[in-house]
Amino acid sequence: MSEALRPVHSSLPLTVAARIVDEAIAVRKREGLLALAVAVLDAGGNLVAFQREDGCGVLRFDIAFGKAWAALGMGMSTRLIRDRMAERPAFQNALAAASDGRFIPVPGGVLILDAAGAAIGAVGISGDASAKDEYCAITAIQAAGCGSDPAEPGQKWREAGL
Repeated sequence: MSEALRPVHSSLPLTVAARIVDEAIAVRKREGLLALAVAVLDAGGNLVAFQREDGCGVLRFDIAFGKAWAALGMGMSTRLIRDRMAERPAFQNALAAASDGRFIPVPGGVLILDAAGAAIGAVGISGDASAKDEYCAITAIQAAGCGSDPAEPGQKWREAGL
């Protein structure tokens, strides 16, 4: 008797991850922002979906992935990580070393939440000012029917410059 292969449950379905990517790019276009790289990771840190628009530099994938990875690794948005670690550069450097450089603690890494408020993944976006990247992530996550942490972008996200 042969045993059947069993599907492995994913915390974040590809359909949801792909919708988040598409929504982030649509938001970017609506707002007239710079081209983006959008990485969506599941709760285990696995890349589920990624797109890089024409015009993005070669580091944009690594930055987007690192923002999502940092949010998952610490269980909080990268904006909150930045704010909490502003006075703790040694710890920030230790986290970057522990994550093999995949720790980008600037806004643009946003947790994806299920209906119960559990983190089921994260989005990392890179391409424009970090506050604008974060705005696109939050808006896209919510448009895909999920919760986001943070729930709202920074108050002055439109004024952020590179």
